[in-house]
Amino acid sequence: MTTFAQRVIEFNHSLDASMPLPEGIRMMNPYSEGNASRAISDQFYRKYYSDDEPRKLILGINPGRLGAGATGIPFTDSKRLAEACGIEAPFVLHEPSSVFVYDVIAAYGGVEAFYRDIFIGAVCPLGFTKLNAKGREVNYNYYDSKALTDAVMPFILKALRDQIALGICTKRVFVFGNGKNYDFLCKLNTEYGFFDDIVPLEHPRYVMQYKSKQKAFYIDKYLQAFKA
Repeated sequence: MTTFAQRVIEFNHSLDASMPLPEGIRMMNPYSEGNASRAISDQFYRKYYSDDEPRKLILGINPGRLGAGATGIPFTDSKRLAEACGIEAPFVLHEPSSVFVYDVIAAYGGVEAFYRDIFIGAVCPLGFTKLNAKGREVNYNYYDSKALTDAVMPFILKALRDQIALGICTKRVFVFGNGKNYDFLCKLNTEYGFFDDIVPLEHPRYVMQYKSKQKAFYIDKYLQAFKA
């Protein structure tokens, strides 16, 4: 019997980024063979998921450049990877969303307790970038244009089914992003019946950018949701 870790690693390695995308949009794939991030994420999942226990699921939007787009681990930048998980990366990146998520993890009881119960995935498990008006590469979400959403819809549907098949409890799913990400997943769920219940939570980036003074409130809100 395979472990949860083995199934996640196989899922990550199988993610196919070859679909045609709208002009100017680039897909990030940290799991490409030969990429250092692939080895880092493999190590992480073997460390925390080498069992066959079911997990609750959190779905983010899609990986960002400074977090999962680099480390291959959702909401985990290189600083949290080293300090909280004991896994070094050959680069240093800071993502505010990762800071908040790991504050939640610490309040939950630490990385071992959190990852024993919960798996963090994404509606679209590969991320995107585009060049802004200043020629700088920035994150781009799967829902930021209809053309991109349409292009990746088959990929999203397959990825959702594959993530559930890892060993996910489908009674309830938690969604980071209570706006467009939540609305999009609700529409898909009405059509395909992936989950019994969808629980929206404010996106970690939103909390850090706009509600940092109320961070303790949102940490507690997350914990109450996860333990309900």
